[in-house]
Amino acid sequence: MSDTLVHPEAPAAPEHVAIHRKDYRPPDWLVPSIALEVDLDPQRTTVRSRLMVTRNGDHGRALRLAGDELTPLEVRVDGDDADWVMDGNDLVVTIERDRAEVETTVALVPAANTKLMGLYASGGILCTQCESEGFRRIAFHPDRPDVLSVYSVRMTADRACFPVLLANGNLVAAGEAGGGLHWAQWDDPFPKPSYLFAMVAGDLQPNRDRFTTMSGREVELAIWVRQIDLPKTAHAMASLKAAMRWDEETYGREYDLDLFNIVAVDDFNFGAMENKGLNIFNSRYVLADQDTATDSDFDNIAGVVAHEYFHNWSGDRVTCRDWFQLSLKEGFTVFRDQSFSADMGSAAVKRIDDVRVLRAAQFPEDAGPLAHPVRPETYIEITNFYTATVYNKGAELIRMMRTILGDEAYRKGSDLYFDRHDGQAATCEDFVRAMEDASGVDLGQFRLWYSQAGTPLVDARLSHDRDAATATLELSQSIPDTPGQTGKAPMLLPLRTALIGSDSGEPIGEERLILLGTATTTVRFDGVTEPPLLSINRDFSAPVNLRVERRDGELERLAEVDPDPFARYEAGQELMYRVLLAGASGEAADTAPVIAAARGTLVSDTLDPAFKSEALSLPAESLIGDRMQWVDPEAIHRSRDTLRSAIGSELGELLAAAQAVGAAGHDLSPKAKGIRRLRSVALSLMAAGDPLRGAAAAKAQFDLADNMTDRQGALLVLASLDSPEREAAFDAFYIRYRDDSLVLDKWFALQAAAQRLDTIEVVEKLASHPDFTVRNPNRWRALVGNFAANQWCFHDPSGRGYRFLADMILGVDRINPQVAARQVSSLGRWRRLEPVRAALMQAELERIVQSPGLSRDVFEQASKSLA
Repeated sequence: MSDTLVHPEAPAAPEHVAIHRKDYRPPDWLVPSIALEVDLDPQRTTVRSRLMVTRNGDHGRALRLAGDELTPLEVRVDGDDADWVMDGNDLVVTIERDRAEVETTVALVPAANTKLMGLYASGGILCTQCESEGFRRIAFHPDRPDVLSVYSVRMTADRACFPVLLANGNLVAAGEAGGGLHWAQWDDPFPKPSYLFAMVAGDLQPNRDRFTTMSGREVELAIWVRQIDLPKTAHAMASLKAAMRWDEETYGREYDLDLFNIVAVDDFNFGAMENKGLNIFNSRYVLADQDTATDSDFDNIAGVVAHEYFHNWSGDRVTCRDWFQLSLKEGFTVFRDQSFSADMGSAAVKRIDDVRVLRAAQFPEDAGPLAHPVRPETYIEITNFYTATVYNKGAELIRMMRTILGDEAYRKGSDLYFDRHDGQAATCEDFVRAMEDASGVDLGQFRLWYSQAGTPLVDARLSHDRDAATATLELSQSIPDTPGQTGKAPMLLPLRTALIGSDSGEPIGEERLILLGTATTTVRFDGVTEPPLLSINRDFSAPVNLRVERRDGELERLAEVDPDPFARYEAGQELMYRVLLAGASGEAADTAPVIAAARGTLVSDTLDPAFKSEALSLPAESLIGDRMQWVDPEAIHRSRDTLRSAIGSELGELLAAAQAVGAAGHDLSPKAKGIRRLRSVALSLMAAGDPLRGAAAAKAQFDLADNMTDRQGALLVLASLDSPEREAAFDAFYIRYRDDSLVLDKWFALQAAAQRLDTIEVVEKLASHPDFTVRNPNRWRALVGNFAANQWCFHDPSGRGYRFLADMILGVDRINPQVAARQVSSLGRWRRLEPVRAALMQAELERIVQSPGLSRDVFEQASKSLA
């Protein structure tokens, strides 16, 4: 058959069809094994696949194989011409027997694949991304996660262009094919779903190492990059080995193959992908040295490397039955990587970071038109559910289960889950049941966390009876309505709670774990002889919003004496919110308590620098807006600037002293990173109080920096100032790093995040800069994503920011719908804005929805945002 064969009876594919969890049906056909022969070429790759298929159950339905942008060349069943038809993008093959070998040959063009799903080209490398439905862009296949197969892959390519050929599993053979071609055969002994398939071909060099597992097996490790990038892979390799050891010690999970490969590519829609034995990474999560990467970059690399490695068990060995169960692997693995990072550094600061991300990304999702449960009930495009709710809130669910059950029972539950479902496609229910069976604890009510969207609101009031030496805590919970869900049942909320003496500053009795499972409850504390301070939801034990009735001076005292680091941080933040919200509402705001708390933080000899930096950091403007009934970006910005200026003016010398303390750039210890973090926070506040002094100090820090953390920290301060130092620093940064794509992303991002009246003009000009491209997701996110997150500038009253974003979304949607769709949510909370801005945002969403040829990805996000 020819390359252009099209069956005339094939109907047009339906668009924008919703998929529902309730309609799940086991696959009609299973595929126990797959053999692929891939002739790789950027302009025309051919893929011959042999699927051994077996009928699943007593039915007569045909075999349906998904495809996308494939040119079918040949279809055979047991060696004979097949009876087949194209139904939209799907290949439908009639098979009379219960078992058969189905062979298809297809052609595709990796160089033209701008969606970066399936097989595509990136900087001279051919690589794959198959989660969630990318394998259908490589070969016809059921392409659903509950079809697990053993894969055998033979790759052939031009040796000069692609000297390295990698795939899942173990390399079993390799050789020459003549005519300058060579081949490699890879076999993966573990059954896996198609979304975990991976191939890479390119001119790459390895950083090699070895790891000895707890049972004594030797595993060969390799991180594959371009030759020039090899020196930047040491941290990623060290992080991988640390993660492997941690998973053995904490979860008892040992790596199971002889090889573990990581490949870094420049063009990637996500952070990384956990393909069995061959992880493919966005290069920003692999490459780092002190000159080009910040401490945050180093931490992110360690966390992402660990996350993808941990997926070997929580995602690969046990995968998800269907995409509605996505949090089964992602929420669980996010919790695992958060725990790893906490153990590698400061647990308190890591928890603060994790909660900040949750509040900045997931809480608004829960409160907006795109709210959905951790286990969604319906979708149009599954890639739209790679969300903070599924990932970060999903991780909080695992954390809550550990809190409720205790560490020992939780470990028994995870062991049972892995043992019970190894080699299977499981569900969220399977995970919870394993926890119940291992612990004997009924988690029936807890399951509501998987099905109910929205962030619970907890009201708390503590009263004290001095004569009876008792305290009474009254608690209530409510869950707001979300799209499609009203009248929700109370959830099970684990609230770690303690009382602290307001006079002594010492804990009163032991911390309690209160399980709030009803709409209201009352808890009594005995032996309370002095006025108590309420420390509740310590360590953020439940992902809820709190509304606590406080006495005068209570927050100030908690910020001073609470022994729980997160609760102490929260008290300080609440002090700031009081001032910020009052100022944004036009009320008089007393800044003295905040300044006093900041002074106490700076002069403390017991707080570590990393915690000090967190305690001194003001809530982001978006988080302030989340506390208001109607968001007024101008008023919020003015209020926040006023408080920053007051702190900087009052504490200028203390801040200057903190900013003057540095740490050697090569020192990546938690203490050194904390010192650098505090240095940049102090510089920012100092500049708010005295811009001229701040500009000079920032330029001096920039010029003298021996590491990217100090350099970027200085540039971030200069970005928002009107000073000659600003232009000089940005020009110097560009000249020094214009040939390093990852660092150049920072140059774009810092300007997009600048809080200046001309930021929108700057961003529009940068969108036409020779170094800007919409084809690279990192570069697009650096400029467009950071500008959309810049609340004051994005919400320019003219609507110019909204028009810019909508234009960029529509432009990139034609190239890469996944990347475009992820930015729609920035327009989605228009109902929270004051009427003029709300109307402008709504108009841009309507323009997007009405645009011809819109992808399913963007259509779903935009239409739901308007509903």
